[in-house]
Amino acid sequence: MEPYYYSRMSKLHQSVYHDLKAGLLSLSPAIAVDRLEGEVLSEILLQLRLDCPEIFYVTGFSYRFHPQGSTTEVLPDYLFDKGKIRTHQQAMTARIAKLTRPLLDKPPVERERFVHDFICENVRYDKLKKPYSHEIIGALGQGVAVCEGIAKAVKALCDALGLWCIVAICGNNPEKGIKYRHTWNIVRLEGRYYHLDATFDRTLSEAGPIRYDYFNLGDAALFRDHEPVLFPVPACTDEGKSWYRAQKLAFTTQAQVVSRSRQAIRKKRPLIFQWRGDYLTRERLISLCALLDETAQAEGCHAKVALNWPQSVLQVSFPQAPEKQAFTAQQANEGEAL
Repeated sequence: MEPYYYSRMSKLHQSVYHDLKAGLLSLSPAIAVDRLEGEVLSEILLQLRLDCPEIFYVTGFSYRFHPQGSTTEVLPDYLFDKGKIRTHQQAMTARIAKLTRPLLDKPPVERERFVHDFICENVRYDKLKKPYSHEIIGALGQGVAVCEGIAKAVKALCDALGLWCIVAICGNNPEKGIKYRHTWNIVRLEGRYYHLDATFDRTLSEAGPIRYDYFNLGDAALFRDHEPVLFPVPACTDEGKSWYRAQKLAFTTQAQVVSRSRQAIRKKRPLIFQWRGDYLTRERLISLCALLDETAQAEGCHAKVALNWPQSVLQVSFPQAPEKQAFTAQQANEGEAL
């Protein structure tokens, strides 16, 4: 199967993509390609690196050409020298094989969940934004990454597990206070496409159980808090495979909230659910929080609520004593730079 972004390019851009890929795989110091301007070359290289997360050792490039020439010479910026790149390549290949080998006979959604959970449990956000944090070597080798490195690691693991997966990328939006581009993944299950944002779920999982707020979302849900994509991606029209629906944790009535809260309290576990009743207005949220605390107090404890408002997901813990801050609004977006 052709790489996704490659398959959508013109013949000229495919030719440049092919030459760049061949040169980068051979660690060439200079790569001759058909004459294109730097902005177009940057876009092709970006899409090449989204298609091929195994090319983790290139941070950028410079270029030069003769005014009357028909080719451009691309000069890649490599993260390491050749010897170190080869060592890291071997380590990444072995690491991916070790992680994925036990999962190869599992159903597709179990393989996908393994990848998601691995990121949430094993990768920290790199506040210093080191160059390798944008690549699989950060997420899979150092355990630190930004959203780009996480999305590439998800794709590398999904590729090894035989799951169709691409990296999606959106732009920034200064008017909304969104300073940086963001990346996540789209997977294909049973012929349909779904969004998977392990970075956002990793953020939400920091202070408690693994969260699945961004696991197999359709377009309508995902773009509540994601900007439009920079490059076309498949439409994700199925809203029915999201985690909370699949696990019957998408509640539409207050009676469901009360019943499942009691179960969670008795099992001494937090309750994480999505509200899918009427629209989650401020008034409805106040009503749900009051209902949760009333239910908790009837069981001898109190309710502490954390809310991911765009996805209408509430995480409720049940401490024995009331806490000063019984409600927290969560932010999934860490603002990673790409």
